[in-house]
Amino acid sequence: MSRLGAALLLGLAALRALADDGALTVMTWNVENYVAEDRMVDGEYREDYPKPEKAKAAVRTAIREAAPAVVALQEIGPLPYLEELQRDLAAEGAEYRFRALVDGPDPKRHLAVLSRVPLTRTVLHAEVPCRGGGGLVRRGVLEVTVALGRGEVTLFVVHLKSRHTGDPADPFSAKQRLGEAVAVRNLVLERFPRPTGATFLILGDCNDAPRSEPLKSLLRRGKTEIAQLLPALDAAGDGWTHHFRKEDVFSRVDYILVSPALRPAVERLWVHDSPAVRAASDHRPVLVRLQATP
Repeated sequence: MSRLGAALLLGLAALRALADDGALTVMTWNVENYVAEDRMVDGEYREDYPKPEKAKAAVRTAIREAAPAVVALQEIGPLPYLEELQRDLAAEGAEYRFRALVDGPDPKRHLAVLSRVPLTRTVLHAEVPCRGGGGLVRRGVLEVTVALGRGEVTLFVVHLKSRHTGDPADPFSAKQRLGEAVAVRNLVLERFPRPTGATFLILGDCNDAPRSEPLKSLLRRGKTEIAQLLPALDAAGDGWTHHFRKEDVFSRVDYILVSPALRPAVERLWVHDSPAVRAASDHRPVLVRLQATP
C-alpha cells in the first residue's frame, strides 16, 4: 500500500474514532503570515512574497500531528490561500471538507476554520464596531457551530489587535485591543444572553496576557461570568504560545476560553509543540478535547 493510501486509511480511522467516542478536538493557531507579505527569505528581502514552501509544509505537518477535527486559523490570507491549505492537507491524507473564512477590514490577514465535521451554522461578522467609536474589529469575528454529541458547540474565532502601532495616543494599541475585546464580548452576549447555560468557545490570538484587561473583558461583564480561562501546558509543562524572536521573549497570548456550561466536557486542554510547529510559525497552537456529556 502507498504512503498516501495508508494516510487516507488513518484519516478515515480518525473520523470513525471521532464518531465512536463522541469527542471533539479543536485547535486554534496563528500561522504567521500565511499570505503574500514583505519578508526576509534566505537572507534576502522580498516584497509581496508568499509564505515559503518549507514553512507551509511545516504548517501541514503540525496540523496532521495534532489531528484536530476543527482548526481555527489566524493570519491566513484570502480565500485562495485557505483553499490551497485545504487542498494540500487533503493530498497528504488529512481531509478537511468544510471551511469558513471572514473578510474583515484587514485586507491581508483573515480568520478561517477548516473542519472535518459539518458546520451547522456559520456567521461571518465582518464589520464589528468597537466600543467608544474606536473603528471596527480589525479581523472581524468568525462564528461557527458544530455538533458535540446530541448537542452543539459554537466557536467564536478572534484575533485582537497586535501591539504594533503608529498611533502615539495609543501605545502598544492597548485601547484598541480592549475595545475589540469588549466588542467581541458583546457579540457573544447578543448570541447567548445567558452565557452560563450556553456551550461555546472563544478562541484565537488575543495579543495580551492572561490577567490583562482585554482577557478580563472576555471572561466576565460585571457579575455575569462569560467564559473560563483554563491552564494549557505543553508536554514539558510550559504554557507560552508566542515567541517574539527579535527580543527573544516568550509569552502566552493565544487562548481557548470555555463557557461555564461547557467546562464539564473539557477532557484536556494543551499546547502542541514539535519541530514542525517551530518551523511553521512564531506561535504554538492550543488545543482542547471536548467529550460529549450526557
